[in-house]
Amino acid sequence: MDKQLQMATLGGGCFWCVEGSLNQLNGVSSVISGYTGGATENPTYKDICTGQTGHVEVAQITFDPDVIDYRTLLIAFFAIHDPTTLNRQGNDVGTQYRSAIFTHDAEQAEVARKLIADFEANQIWDAPIVTEIVPLGKFWPAENYHQDYFANNPFQPYCMAVVGPKVRKIREQFKELIKPELRG
Repeated sequence: MDKQLQMATLGGGCFWCVEGSLNQLNGVSSVISGYTGGATENPTYKDICTGQTGHVEVAQITFDPDVIDYRTLLIAFFAIHDPTTLNRQGNDVGTQYRSAIFTHDAEQAEVARKLIADFEANQIWDAPIVTEIVPLGKFWPAENYHQDYFANNPFQPYCMAVVGPKVRKIREQFKELIKPELRG
């Protein structure tokens, strides 16, 4: 009998950061960079970079909920981006970089809402969380060169300056959740 895998679709700035960071977690079987949340059919990277399509750069994560649950995946997601900045992550500015959770069902929406409420109640951040929680519409995989970008380009300047620190943060803060083959 095959395991029942689940999916999560998350936007937290540049998709290279979300993909490279969350792909390290035990129970994550794949991460695909892509676009969702906009009106343009079959958008390209060039299209979404204009900020005019309404799409968000996202990572679509396939995971085994018996190994890592959705809530834990979201906690790791919140650890690698600033959910209090609207349409911005660091120097990446525009609606395509907004913080968003695109839910696959009502249970995911409830888990996300409760987690954000818990964060707010515990004042984890100094400003209100602006992460949107919306049902997933059409997901468009990004161009092939965006897939596994950090793994394939660790010495690219953006990866060294922006993605690498987030990957390291996950390894440090979530040591027990890192895939065994990546522990060192």
